[in-house]
Amino acid sequence: MIVVTGATGTIGRPLVGALAAAGERVTAVSRRPVDAGLPEGVRHHRADLAEAGSLRPALDGADALFLLLSGEMLLDGGGEAPGALLDVAKAGGVRRVVLLSSQATGTRPDALSHARLRAFEEAVRHSGLDWTILRPSGFHTNAFGWAEPVRTRRTVAAPFGDVALPTVDPADLAEVAATVLRNGGRPGASGPHDGRTYVLTGPEPVSPREQAAALGAALGEPVAFVELSREAARGHLLSVMPEAVVDGTLDILGTPTAAERQVSPDAERLLGRPATGFAEWARRNAAAFR
Repeated sequence: MIVVTGATGTIGRPLVGALAAAGERVTAVSRRPVDAGLPEGVRHHRADLAEAGSLRPALDGADALFLLLSGEMLLDGGGEAPGALLDVAKAGGVRRVVLLSSQATGTRPDALSHARLRAFEEAVRHSGLDWTILRPSGFHTNAFGWAEPVRTRRTVAAPFGDVALPTVDPADLAEVAATVLRNGGRPGASGPHDGRTYVLTGPEPVSPREQAAALGAALGEPVAFVELSREAARGHLLSVMPEAVVDGTLDILGTPTAAERQVSPDAERLLGRPATGFAEWARRNAAAFR
């Protein structure tokens, strides 16, 4: 059985669906009640990963765990030490853990904004479990933050208009996670993904200005782009994120490293097809911006 945490979110929900469709037994874990029906045969368990013991009942019969940490745990540093959660998983019979991390844990090893994720990566590597770490770049779905101004004013406002990064479709992340979770080794034997860290990006770098143009093409109407200063963007983000996270985010968006600009081959290799580009994602999600 596979336990999926964060099971009602952007990645967890399609992951649960993909695993269930493949015939896997799945337990979906979330902090809140399910707001829409889960696939037939999937059981649900409410747990808060900040309290490691709350996960224990979900692990009955499980051999694999997908670990997706809440924003509160990552941004505010709340909850128990990372090792406590993995100790609970190991005691519950889990043999394999797949951690959703971030590309920045590797590209910015000293950034305060990703210190909590680095701690979880370290705990996973030393857990005694078979493990795989997924490090995605930024998400295409961050563009949903522009939905209201696109709907009402056909405008996107963002900083660093011409800095291009290879953002990734969360649906691709879910598909990759399903592949990794379903292809573990036999008990006592290593699987093809054990001890691996995968960097997952989209198929090409795309800038905010290009994203606005792609949304316009998907809608059949021009979408204007307005470039914000770093300070203006910082003021907006401070209303929803801690200061260290805001500054770390803006550093990535404005002055990305060479590695952060680079397209990784991992997603295409694991998917068996090209990763989904932003323009395709925009066409698929155009209704949210109409």
